[in-house]
Amino acid sequence: MGFECEGSRVLVTGASSGIGATLAVRLASQGAIVGICARREDLLTEVLDACRAHSDASRMFVCDLADFDAVDRLAAWAIETFGGIDMLVNNAGIPKRRHVTKLEATVVEEVTRINYLSPVRLTLALLPQMLDRGAGRIVNVSSVAATLSSPGEAAYDASKSALAVFSEAMAIDLWDLGVGVLTVYPGVVDTPLFSIPGNDPLPPGIEAISADELVDGVMGALADDAIEVYVPAWFKDIVKHKANDTAGFIEGSVAYVRDLPKS
Repeated sequence: MGFECEGSRVLVTGASSGIGATLAVRLASQGAIVGICARREDLLTEVLDACRAHSDASRMFVCDLADFDAVDRLAAWAIETFGGIDMLVNNAGIPKRRHVTKLEATVVEEVTRINYLSPVRLTLALLPQMLDRGAGRIVNVSSVAATLSSPGEAAYDASKSALAVFSEAMAIDLWDLGVGVLTVYPGVVDTPLFSIPGNDPLPPGIEAISADELVDGVMGALADDAIEVYVPAWFKDIVKHKANDTAGFIEGSVAYVRDLPKS
């Protein structure tokens, strides 16, 4: 029957810009009461204003999700403020384009903490109240990098893969308990994330989709009660090709990297 936005209480992480901001405003425009969180208070305030233009009961919480104590406080705030959460959108994350020969263990730990451990912690904190009602939805924003092992992004790939696999196992565990799980696999989305310092530049020729296009895909998947969505959808065919010939896929990726212009 699909997710009903009207009157639903939704928590969106990483909502100060990009995918999170666009999705939060879209949900609010369709009648959801939206809780948003991020580190940057000034930008988050602007997004809240846009949400409240449609849904006045929407609220924000400023926090750094790399801090597990802050994750716990966010969960408690969401339950106290809204009386419960009907849908959690784990969108917050950081990119990390860095060749594995230049990768440090501390960087891997940071990426894993923010992209995997933090959303899992928030999910487990909010799951009991969904189970008590026998209803809820969890949306985890992974990446096509999780299934296509994007070169030069080993730490990011692994963190998003961990989130995706956790999501799939969770979907099975929750199948008969009224809580649905949607895993989102975006391609490259045109957001400020790719200008963050400390990341290698993207290879030339990569076409980014807009945040609105990604949100269109998410909203469609929610309406269809889907368990996964790739945006753009053609990435799913590439994933199938890789599954059928992993060695060939890796060899093709090596050839692609070798053909890239040398900086």
